[in-house]
Amino acid sequence: MKKEDKRILSLIDLLAAEGKLNREQWREVLEGRNQETAAYAASRASAVRDKVYGKKVFIRGLIEFTNYCRNDCYYCGIRKSNAHALRYRLTEEEILDCCREGWALGFHTFVLQGGEDGYYTDEKICRLIREIKARYPKCALTLSIGEREKESYQKFREAGADRYLLRHETASKEHYGRLHPASMNLEHRMECLKNLKKLGYQTGAGMMVGSPEQTVDCLIDDMEFLWQLQPEMVGIGPFLPHKDTPFGAEKAGSTDLTLYLLSLIRLMLPQVLLPATTALGTASENGREAGILAGANVVMPNLSPKNVREKYLLYNHKICTGKEAAENLKELESSMASIGYQVAFDRGDHKNIRL
Repeated sequence: MKKEDKRILSLIDLLAAEGKLNREQWREVLEGRNQETAAYAASRASAVRDKVYGKKVFIRGLIEFTNYCRNDCYYCGIRKSNAHALRYRLTEEEILDCCREGWALGFHTFVLQGGEDGYYTDEKICRLIREIKARYPKCALTLSIGEREKESYQKFREAGADRYLLRHETASKEHYGRLHPASMNLEHRMECLKNLKKLGYQTGAGMMVGSPEQTVDCLIDDMEFLWQLQPEMVGIGPFLPHKDTPFGAEKAGSTDLTLYLLSLIRLMLPQVLLPATTALGTASENGREAGILAGANVVMPNLSPKNVREKYLLYNHKICTGKEAAENLKELESSMASIGYQVAFDRGDHKNIRL
């Protein structure tokens, strides 16, 4: 083994032992990725995940209830300027039907995800939360509806929301400005994440891997931010272009680098709930399975009505059938069993959460 590789392995061990690295150590680990170091990181990460959560892979029922969005993020297929997007909104009854079907299938967590759609006021969201919780009091409810003010987050929390996903996308201010219009700013997104933590949500952040103009320094910023925030959930996936966006001709992010970062995040945050994302499954045929073997422990099958799944198109060729579809749980269970893991039907809370 090369001396350089031994150094990287020792830094991976240090990360596993202490949970953090300094900037230069992060640089060495990220720049020193190769097949051997990545395999070692995945092995260490899997061992840590198994120690904390066992061989369980938690499922979340994903309900993509609106693809309207007020934002114009340069990478996103549902950006407001995309005139080719086929827009839709689910009614409250349609959303509740998704929950009913999901509960019958065994789901104990629902994820309400959508663009930043002003049609869904605080009042409407709160009413929906209360109704879902009234019907399924033992479920966990996750929101992923973007940036709101602290008062809104507090209302949702008081109505019964348990978790909130808000990917920061990049922790570099300069890089953030290259991915978003001037009307958006990183400071507000970071403030939202801090407010969510203060309000007691199981909070999720995360970044795109390989987005345009991303550098190693950007990734170091991401890892340092995640360490500071200490989120209960981290969602990462490779950047995938959408043909009707300014980044439509850009190169997709690396699946291998995404898997490596999953392993490093698991070692940094041993108790984190870490999804093998739809983007990962889209980028690689066995991306989900590879994500679990790299340290992930969550998958989010799609509970949305079949007639809208292809309309929530954040990037090209997004998967929404097969193992991705909630109604095909048997196929997902078989897939997870083939790599030694078991689909878990409980809420799958973060280990630090007191219920």
